[in-house]
Amino acid sequence: MTRIILHIGPDGPSSDRIQRILDAKRERLAEAGALFARSPGGKNHTRLFMAVTDPDSPDVLRFNRGLALPDRQEALRDEVASQLKQEVARTEPEVLILSAHQLGNTLSTRSELERLKTLLAEISDDIQVVAWVDEPARALVSRYGAQVLDGRARSLDLELGLLDVPSFWDSALDTRPESAPVAGLFAEVQGANHWLDYKRLHSEWEAVFGAGRVALHSIDRDTLYGEDAGRMLCAAFGIDAQHIGKAEEEDLPRLPAEAWLSRCRLFNDAVLRLLDRQQVMMPRPLWRKLLGEIKVPGGPLLAGALSALSMRFEQDIADLCALHPGMKPEDMEADPICGDWIEADPTRGFRATQYLMAFRWRIAQADKEEREKKAAEIAALNGDAPQEASNPALSEGGEEALPLQARKNFVRLHGSPYAPHNRLGRVNEEELAAAFSAAPPRALPEGSTGNVIVGCMKNEGPYILEWVAYHRAVGFDNFLIYTNDCSDGTAQILDRLQELGVVQHRDNSAWKGKSPQQHALDAALEEPLIRDADWISHIDVDEFVNIRCGNGTLADVFERVPDATNMAMTWRLFGHNGVRQLEDRFVIEQFDTCAPKYCPKPHTVWGFKTLFRNIGAYEKISCHRPNKLTEGFEDRVKWVNGSGRDMTEAAIRNGWRSSKRTIGYDLIQLNHYALRSAESFLIKRQRGRALHVDRNIGLNYWIRMDWSVHRDITIKRNIPRVRAEYDRLMTDPILRGVHHSALEWHRAKAAELHGLPEFADLYRQALALELTETERVAYALALDMES
Repeated sequence: MTRIILHIGPDGPSSDRIQRILDAKRERLAEAGALFARSPGGKNHTRLFMAVTDPDSPDVLRFNRGLALPDRQEALRDEVASQLKQEVARTEPEVLILSAHQLGNTLSTRSELERLKTLLAEISDDIQVVAWVDEPARALVSRYGAQVLDGRARSLDLELGLLDVPSFWDSALDTRPESAPVAGLFAEVQGANHWLDYKRLHSEWEAVFGAGRVALHSIDRDTLYGEDAGRMLCAAFGIDAQHIGKAEEEDLPRLPAEAWLSRCRLFNDAVLRLLDRQQVMMPRPLWRKLLGEIKVPGGPLLAGALSALSMRFEQDIADLCALHPGMKPEDMEADPICGDWIEADPTRGFRATQYLMAFRWRIAQADKEEREKKAAEIAALNGDAPQEASNPALSEGGEEALPLQARKNFVRLHGSPYAPHNRLGRVNEEELAAAFSAAPPRALPEGSTGNVIVGCMKNEGPYILEWVAYHRAVGFDNFLIYTNDCSDGTAQILDRLQELGVVQHRDNSAWKGKSPQQHALDAALEEPLIRDADWISHIDVDEFVNIRCGNGTLADVFERVPDATNMAMTWRLFGHNGVRQLEDRFVIEQFDTCAPKYCPKPHTVWGFKTLFRNIGAYEKISCHRPNKLTEGFEDRVKWVNGSGRDMTEAAIRNGWRSSKRTIGYDLIQLNHYALRSAESFLIKRQRGRALHVDRNIGLNYWIRMDWSVHRDITIKRNIPRVRAEYDRLMTDPILRGVHHSALEWHRAKAAELHGLPEFADLYRQALALELTETERVAYALALDMES
């Protein structure tokens, strides 16, 4: 029977870290017999949480996702239960891992816990509940900041006023108002944090799931955010960690400035009074955006100022540490006392009502749009809406291809903030077909290696020379390329390019650790080419840095954002464009159909790679970005998006994809040709799967990457200068010979794969798919079981 590990938080930041590790280790966990489920949510299983809350008490998540009404929640519950059972039946794991920090810090009634147990009991009655808890004052500091950014209007006096009551848990729940979503009131946001009473948390969950079924662990930050975190989790979950490998190290999360929290709380109070008095509808995204606009810098709230809370639970913590082996007394020690808490000055003469008045026009517009949307929903429910509004039509290809879940996603996407479209930015691609002029040669200062690309390759022979010529033409000076286990001539091409002084090639076949790529990037830090670089970027051979300003060179970008140290180059995914056969033509010539600029789902569409200044701000290079911020560099780093706008707060420590708030393509983007031709796609899948192709996985990749609705021809302005550099390289007879040999190897491999039934079937299925952009998003979400 499958054993269920139910991770309930309740701490948000540590839960986020745990979920990122589990997500990164899915395949290795599967090898150990453990399933980190996808159906309840991509990483944080919020769908499971929303499915079991009390029907008449909608929380923020249910309201934001249109699930506030009990009948809609019931439909979600049935869907989550069904999909979870199907996922378990399909994979037959020994261990099922479920994780949502909202389970621990928001569920508060026995009925909710019973509902959760009933849902999971359909899979197994062997359920182990696991929670990671922090010292109560530190936990409150973290949670309070999250509540305030969700609309909390009451200060920490709410919790501090309960320290002398007999039952902190019960008294904290008594502070919760009745949820009134339209008025902006949610019980879990405005109420005191009952779950800080860990002894009661333990007893409540054991009362439902059984004695001995709840295990508490303390948060050891050095381990949790270090490379041994994966092994720590496996030990806690009772999973064989032999093959899990090291985790990606991360910086500790930063807390918001205390002065900003004061501003936000006061502003929330003013907003709630407005909503109560005038019955204005305030969309949650706008509310959160306005809070961001009143942000000020400053130090965080110190847990040592809440020492009275620490002392209130001191004996409980000691008792729990004695009961739970995973709860270490040294991790649960309170921070040094630094006086009694007094709410910070909001600074600069802040008056919430003045800001509220300044924002009134935007709030009124949002109120109007929200009311129109609600009216349309009611009309649709009553059957009064036009058919196309309530039930958008699929294309012929969508009707034929989309499964039931994808059809449901398709309907949900229409009119939602996640519906894809191309109305983003200010550049008209059709007006940008004029060729760039050749850039003058760069003279590097003594001791500098200039702008450097570090990359990893395996069997990419036909594409290397164009890629190198292109990036030399736009301003990159040097290349450090690692390869492993190549059989198509890639290594020979790079060796010759090294002999010609164009690249530096390193054999990475003896790699160790969790991946050949990370082994290479770690080794690159010791290379003079990287140590002496001005700017560095790690990109792959199917990625082209498309500069959309000036004369299309790096110098043109640097001129427009002179104070930037890091640039997030967001992917623009390019499809196969109807090209079936592998041809010896430029990739940037053949493929110009792509994903829409606005496409927040699925999550891979807005992935980014980073171009970063080599100032020593980060200790490590990872796949998408530099990581592990060096102490003392917090104020010296400035991240910008592809339009040059500041996104430092969102990216300074973690993250590898753009969001609706940070997306931008106006200055620079990364053209990602993940498929190239249909035959190239076959070879790519074979290389990754070693002839053991799962057709669903292969098709899933095609669905995610084959975007052919919109056109972007901006990169074609580079073709003349790329051709000149390419032709110069090809004058070398040895280089020309190994290039053509690699091309013939790929053609022979394509012919071989056409003769294998599994690949021939994948090829046929891929080319038969004709989907609109919204259908493609809906299908990708269904295959990945995202929500």
